[in-house]
Amino acid sequence: MIKNCKRIVIKIGTSTLTYPNGALNLRRIEILVQTIADFKNAGHEVVVVSSGAVGAGYAKLALSEYPKTLEEKQACAAVGQSQLMKIYENFFANYTHTVAQILMTKDVVDDEHRLSLVKNTFNTLLKMNCIPIVNENDSVSCDGIRFGGNDTLSAYVAIACDADIIINLSDIDGLYDKDPRKNNDAKLISRVEKITDEVVSYAGGAGTERGTGGMLTKINAAKIATENGIPMIILNGENPRILYDILDGKHTGTYFAAKRR
Repeated sequence: MIKNCKRIVIKIGTSTLTYPNGALNLRRIEILVQTIADFKNAGHEVVVVSSGAVGAGYAKLALSEYPKTLEEKQACAAVGQSQLMKIYENFFANYTHTVAQILMTKDVVDDEHRLSLVKNTFNTLLKMNCIPIVNENDSVSCDGIRFGGNDTLSAYVAIACDADIIINLSDIDGLYDKDPRKNNDAKLISRVEKITDEVVSYAGGAGTERGTGGMLTKINAAKIATENGIPMIILNGENPRILYDILDGKHTGTYFAAKRR
């Protein structure tokens, strides 16, 4: 199905981009960039929604412990966003692709005029053969204008750029009927036709300490996307080459089917 998708949003979570100590996992990022470059080479348009600014700032500032307060995280994001973009720019340049940065807060998508400007920016960048790299504007984001994590942001980005599908890279293989970290008999759900209360009940608790959300935020993001006619796949981003499986038409992870537009 991916082969028939022209425009793809790939969301990369903090757990995929960083080591357990919070520093950026450069080897994994390089592999991610290579696979995304191959998506482009295969004729797809790609928008990347990337976490990692706080981790990049934490590493740059050489802090003794990972930031915990909102103020510390915002400061690290302010330092780290430019560092993260430098890393993406350098890696993508190796494969002759150009990147662009877009920072958003939720008040942008809540305002019709500002949303139209964002849509125009996405469309123009993609026509220019750029890869937009989107993140929440964490250094100024606060209650009322916060997406609450890049899972939610990826859904709104997909709507704004009229994407055909979202690939959500996480630290888990997909949606299970119970927490696989606590239950050996947990079963992976390969396809969700409709997000019901039962499906939501599978979500469990929060995500990793370095991230902002767990499976529940991904299900909520899938609900936003699928109700707007955009399907979503949750994959384990530990091995970024899993994207090649998707590109080759192999089914993996959990697929959330979209409602017909």
